[in-house]
Amino acid sequence: MNVMAQQTVSNAVAALQAPVAEVTNALAAEVDGGRKLVDSALKWLSENGPSYLVSVLVSLVLLLVGARLIRLVTNSARKALHRTGRVNELLETFVCSVVHKGCWALLLMVVAQRLGINVAPLIAGLGVTGFIMGFAFQESLSNLAAGMMIALNQPFKVGDYVSAGGVEGAVLELNMMAATLATADYKKVIVPNKVIWGTPITNFTATDRRRVEVAVGIAYGVDIGLAKRVALDVLRAHAQVLADPLPMAEVMSMGDSSVNLVLRAWVKPADYWAVYFALTQSVKEAFDRNGVAIPFPQLDVHVKNG
Repeated sequence: MNVMAQQTVSNAVAALQAPVAEVTNALAAEVDGGRKLVDSALKWLSENGPSYLVSVLVSLVLLLVGARLIRLVTNSARKALHRTGRVNELLETFVCSVVHKGCWALLLMVVAQRLGINVAPLIAGLGVTGFIMGFAFQESLSNLAAGMMIALNQPFKVGDYVSAGGVEGAVLELNMMAATLATADYKKVIVPNKVIWGTPITNFTATDRRRVEVAVGIAYGVDIGLAKRVALDVLRAHAQVLADPLPMAEVMSMGDSSVNLVLRAWVKPADYWAVYFALTQSVKEAFDRNGVAIPFPQLDVHVKNG
């Protein structure tokens, strides 16, 4: 029994010797490879370490000094644009952003070149990538170009009440890609710049006054002169109606059932809707007090006997 056990143990040891030998040889090879790698690294450091260390230190200094210079250049550009008085906030922000990012790109290329990195393939790759991205982001580039036109021409600014891109509302925010408007019922609408620049733009607050126009019809039997005097008294009595230009009340047309008058008064842009609503109600009440009839639509039918 002991002989059989010894034979089994011998066979097991023999079976394990080959894998153990393979593992040992692999470890020895790895250790040898690591030793060679360490030797190569030490040799490179001994030959190039001091110069590379100097390059790293110089690169760090370049980054620190460059960051300060970039901040100085960006602030100087912002102040110069602001002093001109002809550049709005949107264009100022865009130009300063381009200056800031462009300076950082140049600085990083200089640092990479100082560390021995060949930037020529990178620049070539960026050119090809930019060409591909141009096709992929045509819509975005169109919005950016339109944003540049809006920034240069300044058809409106934040806070103005405008009609742009088929949307009417107050301008909440402007950037190089889109404008954010708040409609009269305070819906937030984001309109791409390409849509805005491709359609007529109406700025209701660009000037210091805006005309309120109220249309009203009077019966054919009413004295037109009386109706005009009553309407003008209402316009002149309103505190928010401007005295210059003078309010006016004139006959606009002869309708099927009424003589149509147009009442015009000038107000500050911010007072437009309040004055419009107030004048419409006040004119109706004044006509009622003075017997100026506002007719219902009517149709006379003449019947002839056979």
